[in-house]
Amino acid sequence: MWEYIEERVRKNGEYIASTGCTVRACAAHYAVSKSTVHKDVTERLFYVDTALYEKVKQILAVNLKERHLRGGSATKEKYEKQRNRTKNI
Repeated sequence: MWEYIEERVRKNGEYIASTGCTVRACAAHYAVSKSTVHKDVTERLFYVDTALYEKVKQILAVNLKERHLRGGSATKEKYEKQRNRTKNI
């Protein structure tokens, strides 16, 4: 694996492990695609740092379980903001 890819993989893994963020949030933080981050942390990280891979794998499992809850709360917030705007007018 090329050196710059290994460095990116390690940075992505460390960021997710330290913040517990989602793949999408990590991709936004480093200005790369979600696909790149996902491939980095689910496939490449195993060969770069196995211990870090295990930590990230656990965090991604939690994020996967909570995904439907986050989507529901985001939708709720969206419509509450719209309701509040129409009340203020």
